[in-house]
Amino acid sequence: MRAVTWQGKRHISVETVPDPTIQEPTDAIVRITSTAICGSDLHLYELFGPFLDAGDILGHESMGVVVEVGSEVTTLAVGDRVVVPFNIACGHCFMCRHGLQSQCETTQVTEYGSGAALFGYTKLYGQVPGGQAELLRVPLAEYNSVRVGSDLPDQRYLFLSDILPTAWQGVEYARLPEGGTLAVLGLGPVGQFVSRIGVHRGCRVLAVDPVPERRAMAERHGVDAFDLTDDVVGHLRDLTDGRGPDAVVDAVGLEAHGNGVVKFAQQAVGLLPDAVAQKVMETAGMDRLAALHAAIDLVRRGGTVSISGVYAGDADLMPMKTLFDKQVTLSMGQCNVKRWTDELLPIVEDPADPLGVMDLVTHRVPLEDAPALYETFQKKEDGCVKVVLTP
Repeated sequence: MRAVTWQGKRHISVETVPDPTIQEPTDAIVRITSTAICGSDLHLYELFGPFLDAGDILGHESMGVVVEVGSEVTTLAVGDRVVVPFNIACGHCFMCRHGLQSQCETTQVTEYGSGAALFGYTKLYGQVPGGQAELLRVPLAEYNSVRVGSDLPDQRYLFLSDILPTAWQGVEYARLPEGGTLAVLGLGPVGQFVSRIGVHRGCRVLAVDPVPERRAMAERHGVDAFDLTDDVVGHLRDLTDGRGPDAVVDAVGLEAHGNGVVKFAQQAVGLLPDAVAQKVMETAGMDRLAALHAAIDLVRRGGTVSISGVYAGDADLMPMKTLFDKQVTLSMGQCNVKRWTDELLPIVEDPADPLGVMDLVTHRVPLEDAPALYETFQKKEDGCVKVVLTP
């Protein structure tokens, strides 16, 4: 089969690789019909090389049709159309029963002290071959497949694999009061959905992003969008009676603008031998925290900062005095996809499309074009907000 593979920093290639096979009786093989490039895939493209091997298959936002099932799979059948959540979870352990599928005790990557295994996402999360490919092996397939109807286009369902539940969880964790004000930092794919979910819930949504096309997309969905300027925090505070919004969602993460010293450190890690670089990344402050610090500065006293963007450093400096003095609640974590599926499925199937799932993809291209689109997405060129690949 053909698959998108990591070959080195900023080096992605589409290669012919062996087809996946049933390895456990609980597996299924899915023929992929749509698969997306996620913002967190760009972290692999740019930063996480020490935890990858050349040839690793990328991708964790996928859907398709079941073509083979293991002997113990009874609730899935060949021909079923499914979305594949990016978490690999068992559904029955303590964590899964408590809605924390991203911490599944059955698939936790204990070697690195990490949570549940993920598709297509480094040794830290199990080094499981991903879904940017023609075929995908799905472990524990009965729990890690969401069966969907056959009448609606892929785009209605695809984002249930990651970014839509990630955004939903980000808003849930924000603890917004009824009719409250939500600020969103970053209008990439997750930030777009966070903003729309806030509007859907009757909140006032103020969002910040430096890219005009992303701001224009958000504004189509009732969001007040602002450029990333030096005085934007003060301006948003002025718009909220001088207090700041009730909650802020950081939908940016470690690649935030600012802090050239940390940017240099991120680049330098890529020059180290893998074993050394892994240790540095596990113990050093590796994140540019401009977005997170802005969120803490912006949120009102007693408010909540909900972090949906991915961070990677274990020694990042945090403004503890400010957090304590303002009584800010921090909520964060890898999305627990299956926790939110039942709530989201009727929304994406609603003919009115209340979250605008049909207005997100800016680039739909063949799988073979993935290397060029990784670069376009990473550089935020050509109005690129969301890329979907078609194997």
